[in-house]
Amino acid sequence: MTQLTQAEVEALARAAHAGQTDKAGRPYAEHLAAVAEGVRARGGDPDQVAAAWLHDSVEDDALSEEWLAHAPLSPRTKLIVRALTRRPGEPPEAYARRVLATPGARLVKEADLAHNADPRRLAALDGPTRARLTAKYARMRALLGTDTGPDAGAGTEPERGTEPEAER
Repeated sequence: MTQLTQAEVEALARAAHAGQTDKAGRPYAEHLAAVAEGVRARGGDPDQVAAAWLHDSVEDDALSEEWLAHAPLSPRTKLIVRALTRRPGEPPEAYARRVLATPGARLVKEADLAHNADPRRLAALDGPTRARLTAKYARMRALLGTDTGPDAGAGTEPERGTEPEAER
């Protein structure tokens, strides 16, 4: 089976999330593009870039786990996507352990957190939501060992895929 090209993965992710928006009302594909670019900028490889485009696809039901199992992607890309897919009711500590235990996943999550915590993205939110998300992202960075100080979150948009439906 021939693997999808980077352009095909990007097109697939954009189509899967078409019509979805983040908390600030921006097209969700902008977040995916920023995470993919963040992975590239951090020296990520093609498997990690592909996983960045798809990191929220199963969690958000944009693509199914069954699709992922049979998708023409590398086994490593699939492992990273699965590692980054939060499970209902999963404690942050368990999620962080899985990310850390999966080679390549931490870098993708680091890029995701950086974009989610970008002050320009957070500025578009109301105060209580901004405070809640800022604390949430700082906690996850600490659990992953990526908290490098006050600029650790510098990266452009409100995250959508990791809260319960009621918080989206």
